[in-house]
Amino acid sequence: MTMTRRSGVSGSALGLVPSWLAALVACVAAAAVPDAAAQDIEPRAYSNAPIGYNFLVTGFAYTRGGLAFDSSLPVTNPDLNTASVVAAYARVIELGGQSAKLEAVVPYTSLSGTADYRGQQVSREINGLANPSFRLSVNLYGAPALSAQEFGAWKQDLIVGASLRIAPPWGQYDPTRLVNIGTNRWSFKPELGASQTVGRWTVEGAVAVTFYTTNDNLWNGNTLSQDPLYAARGHLIYGFPSGVWLSVDATWYAGGRTTVNGELNNDLQQNWRLGSTLAFPIDRSFSVKLYASSGVSDRTGNSFDLLGLALQYRWL
Repeated sequence: MTMTRRSGVSGSALGLVPSWLAALVACVAAAAVPDAAAQDIEPRAYSNAPIGYNFLVTGFAYTRGGLAFDSSLPVTNPDLNTASVVAAYARVIELGGQSAKLEAVVPYTSLSGTADYRGQQVSREINGLANPSFRLSVNLYGAPALSAQEFGAWKQDLIVGASLRIAPPWGQYDPTRLVNIGTNRWSFKPELGASQTVGRWTVEGAVAVTFYTTNDNLWNGNTLSQDPLYAARGHLIYGFPSGVWLSVDATWYAGGRTTVNGELNNDLQQNWRLGSTLAFPIDRSFSVKLYASSGVSDRTGNSFDLLGLALQYRWL
């Protein structure tokens, strides 16, 4: 990210807000679409901010098309819509002399639509809490722990960071229905990323893997397990003098083959998504972010479109 003092723009005011809005709102988007935690397309996830800052985000995300909520389900021809309202909180802390961030995200989702299961169409309409998520992000290099006063003169070069996201199975789940909002299993996603700024341009990339525990109560007592899902993403970001920034985003993910009752399914994922993100400050405390992405290539038919809007408030 670009967290520098620009002409007429203070790094502690306009420059800071949209950068960390992106990092937190990425979790808002992932929680709004439960399976998106493995398919993140988030720019500026590895950035710096003053120690002690707090961030509160509320957002809305809409998806249509494929299996945005749980790509492990053994269904085909999905035509599903989700609309989610999400609340998230994050705090910047110090770990080992570098900045780090703790965050929690809680989504409420409405889902409706149809899919085919073994030649028969199933339908579902439901509202409720989806799986929350909790993440610790740690900058390992290039993002020193700074006070708000020190941060105004800091300039980014290369940042290297890592994170771990945990999603517990606390979402609404009915074992008598095939399609649910919750997933009835834990997921763990470690990630390693880097961000390099040159002038007003920032190039960012990350690699990750998501691990899943077993769902031992899939639709009337069946057992489902899933192989790890591997992902890589990249972003090209331009920061305007006003504090507004725009990014072009891409992500690739593969793996995630499932087994139901010991029988291996032919559902290996090899998918691409493209998207774009626009973030802009309103004042010293509030920022807005607009984001969209779409599946451009998929092997398993779980391509979906995503539109989102988020509002952030920050304070010290």
